[in-house]
Amino acid sequence: MVHPAGSVRLLWPVLATVAVLTLLAYLVAFDQGAVSRSGMYLHELMHDGRHLLGVPCH
Repeated sequence: MVHPAGSVRLLWPVLATVAVLTLLAYLVAFDQGAVSRSGMYLHELMHDGRHLLGVPCH
């Protein structure tokens, strides 16, 4: 039997992990440079990540 407090304690780290992974997936796959215009290094890193994952970008 699982204690309810253990489930709630595990909920926040799981939600935070899902949120970070969702943001990372957005930045790599769908951003197309809108957020990463702060510098060419970040833009190129995301661009290379698209190629690595097989996401069409151009």
